[in-house]
Formats: sequence, C-alpha cells, structure tokens
Amino acid sequence: MDSQNSRSVDRLLTGAIVLLAAALVLVIAGTLEVRVINAGDKAPDFKIVSDSGRTYTRSDFGGKLLVLNFWASWCAPCVQEVPSLDALQRTMATEGVVVLGVSIDSNPKRYQQFLQRFRVNFPTARDPDANISSSYGTFQIPETYIIDSKGVVREKIISNRNWVDPQFLARVKAML
Repeated sequence: MDSQNSRSVDRLLTGAIVLLAAALVLVIAGTLEVRVINAGDKAPDFKIVSDSGRTYTRSDFGGKLLVLNFWASWCAPCVQEVPSLDALQRTMATEGVVVLGVSIDSNPKRYQQFLQRFRVNFPTARDPDANISSSYGTFQIPETYIIDSKGVVREKIISNRNWVDPQFLARVKAML
C-alpha cells in the first residue's frame, strides 16, 4: 500500500473513532440526566421495609393521601419539623392521611437514637443509599411529596415547615 492510501485509511479510521467517541459521549450524557419529580408528576413507586418490619410501597396507600418525607438525623431543619409532622399524622390519620418518613441516615444507631429521642409515631424506614429519594430527584433534605390516591404528586415541599399550620391543613383537606 502506498503512503497516500495509508494516510487516507488513517484519516477514515480517525474520523470513525471520533464519531464513535462523540456518539458514546451523547449516550452516556443522556443516561446521567436526573429526573426531578414535581407537582403533577406520577410518583415513582418504591419498596422499603419499615422499622416494624412492614414492607411499604407507594401503591400500599391507595385511597389515602401519602405524605412522603425524606430526612436525616443530622439535618437541623428535619429535627425542627419532626414534632409537627408527628402532629400531622395524629391529627389527620382518621381522615385518610399517612405520613411515611424515609431517612437517608447511614448510621443505624444515630437513626434509632433520633426516633427514640423524638418519639416518632409515624412509620419510618432507613434508606442509607438514598435510592428512593434519588428516584424522586431529591438531593436536599428535608423534602416532602404529598401523593394522592392515584399516585400523583399534588405538592412538593422543599425544606421544613409547620405541618399543622391551619392554612396548610386546609390545603391538605382539600386534597382528600
């Protein structure tokens, strides 16, 4: 093969490699896109085992309004909102509202100490790898999703709040 043919083959191979590399980058970039769940979106299903040993999925709450709260024991705003979340559960349970807390704590001992200290009465579970919160596009805590009986996110709340504020309770009742 002469040198001109060899250069042509080299250019063709180089071009093909560049095109394949660009295609690979586009494919990888497309898989790295994070889906963020917002109000109006279908809530991703999940499966988690609570501290009591009960397995929960999103669909287990059919007919009820699910308040899905992502938190951690080391998160100051999470600590601030736990008493009012607990009060929300007590106040609205008979009307069809269920609070489920999903902790991203990696330390099971700190998690248990937190639950004992604050006497949390709503179901909680630990997801140390943050698989469930990641499926919702949650990367800061606390973050809460209010999910209706059809599995649709009715409201997304970022940061802590007073869960028994009368205006908020009126909004929750309107979602039932």
